[in-house]
Amino acid sequence: MMDTAWPVDFWIPSPGRVPDGVRVYAVGDIHGRADLVERMLDAIDLDMARGATGVERFVAVFLGDYIDRGPRSRRVLDILSNGMPAGLETEFLMGNHEHFLVSFLDGVGDPAGWLFNGGMATLASYGVQAPGTMFPTGQDENELRDALLDALPERHMVFLRNLTMSYRLGDFLFVHAGVRPGVALDHQAPEDMLWIRGPFLTSDADLGAIVVHGHTITPRPLILANRIALDTGAHDSGRLTCGVFEADRLRFLQT
Repeated sequence: MMDTAWPVDFWIPSPGRVPDGVRVYAVGDIHGRADLVERMLDAIDLDMARGATGVERFVAVFLGDYIDRGPRSRRVLDILSNGMPAGLETEFLMGNHEHFLVSFLDGVGDPAGWLFNGGMATLASYGVQAPGTMFPTGQDENELRDALLDALPERHMVFLRNLTMSYRLGDFLFVHAGVRPGVALDHQAPEDMLWIRGPFLTSDADLGAIVVHGHTITPRPLILANRIALDTGAHDSGRLTCGVFEADRLRFLQT
């Protein structure tokens, strides 16, 4: 783990390479902190104009978990669906919290897990009254779903429905949680890409790409030979982290 002062606003060697002429901004878990994502997008906008000789494409990859826990999930989705700096290509990945929400809206799965893990904050951000219990009855669940569907702007629904599970560029695979070691990258189970921890976090195996991920909080970005972790617990710490990848080098932006 890097122990230098943060943010590391200078280039360091990267364990992998992105194609020439491309700069990638990989943003960790936001969790309802609209204030932080606004500041990060301002920082990216400024960074795009700084020392970008030879860069022809700027790509931002958001690693999922945009909602829940923090107070302004609705505002985060407003920003991400309609507020990117000019000239910045975007890739939005699905996190387990977006999967919680979409599953609830589709009427599949148990909503208790979502409500217990930050869903109450998302409901509040949309002005939807939360149930009096983490374990709503079937009728309460249907009423809650209808209320949230009424409150959810169409643009947010389109955004959620178009999230992708992973993004591959150069030597890197960007994904929310990680991958299962020993399984080919094109055969990874969605559940693992959204949820995996132990087998992935403890592996020093060649994973088929260097995996850039969020999901598991670390105090500072973690750089290993086979993975880079960027979730610095923004909803509690106030530190939203972005990894900046260019050629065979790496640095960080951080709120």
